[in-house]
Order: sequence, then C-alpha cells, then structure tokens
Amino acid sequence: MTRPATASHPAPARLPSGGTGAVGPLPDAARDARGDERVFTDAAADRVAAALAGVARLGVAFSGGVDSSVLLALAVRALGADRVVAILGISPSLAEQERIDAHGIARVIGVSVVELRTHEGDRPEYIANGPDRCFHCKDELFGRITDEVVIAHRLDGVAYGENADDVVRPDRPGSRAASDHRVLRPLVDAGLDKAAVRRVARTLRLPSADKPAAPCLASRIPHHQSVTPTKLRQIESAETALRRLGFAELRVRHHGDIARVELPADDLPRAVTEPLREEIRRAVTAAGFRFAVVDLAGLQSGAFTLPLVQVLRG
Repeated sequence: MTRPATASHPAPARLPSGGTGAVGPLPDAARDARGDERVFTDAAADRVAAALAGVARLGVAFSGGVDSSVLLALAVRALGADRVVAILGISPSLAEQERIDAHGIARVIGVSVVELRTHEGDRPEYIANGPDRCFHCKDELFGRITDEVVIAHRLDGVAYGENADDVVRPDRPGSRAASDHRVLRPLVDAGLDKAAVRRVARTLRLPSADKPAAPCLASRIPHHQSVTPTKLRQIESAETALRRLGFAELRVRHHGDIARVELPADDLPRAVTEPLREEIRRAVTAAGFRFAVVDLAGLQSGAFTLPLVQVLRG
C-alpha cells in the first residue's frame, strides 16, 4: 500500500451535513450556499481526493450501501474509472438482492466489480457470534483482498466506507480490522458524516442515495448464538418476502422458532391489520419459523451489539 490508514480516528468536529476532518474544514462557500448542493459536493470530493493523495490504483470494499457507493463515486472522480475497482465480498451473510443491487450501482458509477468469495463462516470466532463478530468478518474480507486482489489488479491502496459517525459508535469492531490491514478511510479523513454522505449521494443521483441501512444477515442473530447457513437462509427468505409485501425497511431477528420482525414505527399499524397481519405470518412461517412476532419497539439499529458493548465499556 502507498500509505497506511491511521490506526485510530478521533471523532471529527462537525459542521452541518459535512463536518471537518483531517484535510481541513469545508470552504465557506459550501457552508453559506445552503441551496447549492453542487458546491457542497465539489468541496466534499476535493477532500476525499486529498485523502487519497499518493494512491494511483484503488480498490474499494463495496457493498452497494450509500457509504461505499459515495466513496466509489468520489474515488472515480479523483482517480478515474480505470484506476478504481469495486470489491464485493460474497458469502451466505450477503443477501442475493444486495448482490444484484450492488452490481447495478457500480454500473451507474461506471466501475467494474470484482466478486471475492469470503469464508468467515469457517472461522470459529465468527460462528460463535460474540460482540466482535464484525471484526472477524472484516478481517476475513480485508485479508482476502490483500492476498487475492491487490496483486492481481495492481492496487496500491484499499479503502472502505466508514464515515465520521461510525467513528464514535462503540458497535463497530470492523474498524479495528481496517487498521490491522492498513485500509484507508477517506470519508472519515474528509470529515463526512452520514448526513453529508447522503447529501452527496443525492447530488450525484446515486441509486443508493436514500437506501436504508442494510447490515449483514448475521446481525439478526443474537450474540453468543451460533451463526449458521440455515439461519441466514431463513432470515433472507423472510425479509425478502416481507419486502414484497411493501416493507422497505425491516429486520427479521432470529430467536430460534420465533422471528421477531422490526419495522419503523409508522409501519406498525398496517403490519398488525388485516390482510397484512396474516400475510406477514405466512411469509415468516414459510421461511422456516414457527412463530412471527412484530416488535412494538420498532426498528432498532445495533439492537444486539450496543447493549453488550456498553456494558463492557462500563
């Protein structure tokens, strides 16, 4: 690699929808011209380009989510499409629709996709599903990128889409794997938080601009309950069926025979009203669960990991 990623990233001071980062604050023009999204995006692109200084050929760990999509698009802007490769990790924890969507987004950006088969499911630490599961998943991905992709595609840098909000979250152990493998974090270095990333994505008209977060399927299994291909297939099948019923954002949490369905609060009334109530039950039981439960707490990001890491941190 041309340059290592910083081992730890302090939380950057923030400006509205953009923040500040290692390459300095956004220009006054970007802050003052609130309606000029193009000015803001140009400034963000300049900062990402500065964070990639010295990199001639870049691989982007790509999932099709808004963060990695914006990173991929801005890397192409900085380096050119012929010097950027999107690397998509393929395993049972990636839903097939996510795979299809990622290819579509990469085509819009104009970048080829390298699919990389990963085997985190062979790792006992990953199967054990502790709060550090994401570390073992990312360690597998970044290790295989180093071993199989870097030389084949003559890369001198690998980056992934961590943003400035992720830095301050305690439930992101994958960040440690990025540091171990010297993976770059250009969005963090540019001080771009989630709001800024979505703002840039909308300006660039990326298909993922308003895409809900889609963590891997393993995140639906409570910690210390094993991750297995069968459970992942059940979760994917149930979530796919529920999306066909019109629920765009959801999680199906795996509790053995019970599927605990999390939906945004606004979707709860229709989810428990006929005919959807019965259709949800049928969709979930067809996926292999005995019982379907709609969680009245609604959609909960980090539902399994955050309580544990908060206890561990005292």
